[in-house]
Amino acid sequence: MTALSWDYPSPYLVDLLVGAEHIDHYGHVNNCEYIRWLEVVAWQHSNFLGLSLERYRELDRGMVVHRHEVDYLVPAFEREQLQIATWVASCDAKLTLERYFQLQRPSDGLTLMRARTRFICVQLSNGKPRRMPREFVEGYGGVALSAISADLSP
Repeated sequence: MTALSWDYPSPYLVDLLVGAEHIDHYGHVNNCEYIRWLEVVAWQHSNFLGLSLERYRELDRGMVVHRHEVDYLVPAFEREQLQIATWVASCDAKLTLERYFQLQRPSDGLTLMRARTRFICVQLSNGKPRRMPREFVEGYGGVALSAISADLSP
């Protein structure tokens, strides 16, 4: 196992095991699986921050994907152990937040994928964009890289 080098400090991490169901007709992980893994780690991180689906429903607010950007760098194969990281990159405290993602293979330390996702806050009952509730601003904004780097400035 190689020590992993993450792009940003303090990642939220999830371990993954590539199964046969993740493999496409080219013999490596299907690109759609990477998108699914982005969702898995984002939800686990949100839950860790106290922002579960149940809390979203209570607040009648949710963060929905507006845009994904994914760079597929190196393929992954069946039975490989992987680790995916996420960070809240920025939270405007109004309508949007952005997450960064990085997928690595611990056996050789290679980064297999990098991604960023832009989310927009919507009212769940009607799907229309709405201002973030205080809990979102505090939860997501409190761990945002932009807030952390601002706190570190002189």
